[in-house]
Amino acid sequence: MKIEIDTPKISTRERFLEAIVQSAIDYAIISLDLDGLVTSWNEGARRILGWSAEEMVGKPASVFFVQTDREQGVPQREMTAALSAGRGSDERWHLKKDGTTFWASGEMMALRADDETVIGFVKILRDRTSERDQADRQRLLMHELGHRLKNTLSVVQSIATQSLRNAASLEDASEKLRSRIAAYSTAHDILLQKNWTGATLRNIVEAAKVNIGMEGSERILIRGPDVELGPQAALSISLVLHELLTNATKYGALSNSAGHIDTTWKVERIDGEDMLVCSWREFGGPKVTNPSRKGFGTRLILSSLKSYGDVGLEYDPAGIMVEMKMRLSKIQFRSELAQIP
Repeated sequence: MKIEIDTPKISTRERFLEAIVQSAIDYAIISLDLDGLVTSWNEGARRILGWSAEEMVGKPASVFFVQTDREQGVPQREMTAALSAGRGSDERWHLKKDGTTFWASGEMMALRADDETVIGFVKILRDRTSERDQADRQRLLMHELGHRLKNTLSVVQSIATQSLRNAASLEDASEKLRSRIAAYSTAHDILLQKNWTGATLRNIVEAAKVNIGMEGSERILIRGPDVELGPQAALSISLVLHELLTNATKYGALSNSAGHIDTTWKVERIDGEDMLVCSWREFGGPKVTNPSRKGFGTRLILSSLKSYGDVGLEYDPAGIMVEMKMRLSKIQFRSELAQIP
């Protein structure tokens, strides 16, 4: 007597549904039993999480939850939500086989038999790390732009106030305001060309020469290595150079045909810290006398660079001298926005 054992047959419809699930490679589709053990694992789950179906079937789904979520019972809470509300949302970090994490978005839903009995769960998730990173960058961008706008408006307001307060006439005020804002704008342009990551000191000095119409002039000597400046330091030094050059053109070494300016800088190790040591020296101009009061230009020079280190301004009869020792770590500081790829 021959005994035949019936084996379950896979219907065409089941094969079709299985093909659909396996073809959804952008989604991890994972089924679980009532104890939270994996019963199926599609190709998308393998690609996203790294484990194969053979490695995961029969293992607890909590394996791909991060440690803190496991400790707080998040996998169990998701199953409870799926039972009580029909689904549990999933917006959190998950763990890959190689130990790295990714931001996942998805849901866990209850699987029911024809008689509405719950026979397990299905978890569907997708890797949304790039979208989350983009959203984080966008928030950082808006915050940083708002901060920069406030700083820029504050500087422009100070320039306008001081230019008007110290001007001899309306025409004088207009000219000072125009030239100072133009210098500030030029520094912004240099930074924008490099995606606001900074500028070299040489670029800033050359731009300042262009602003007063002395590009290529040998009367302003520039000597020093390439030194990168952070955005804020580049703007501050640009304004300082504009004030020095404007003063030299009106009253100092550039107000005659014989004077010249020697601008040098170097990086030195001082008291265990790298410092940018800069020197501005004017020669051959009219005799310099110590002013009776400090004008806006002098106050700007001293206040703008004070936060970066030490600044000395000397009214030597042979020509104005400015000595600056600035901490490299401060003048090369870049905001978080500049570090965004």
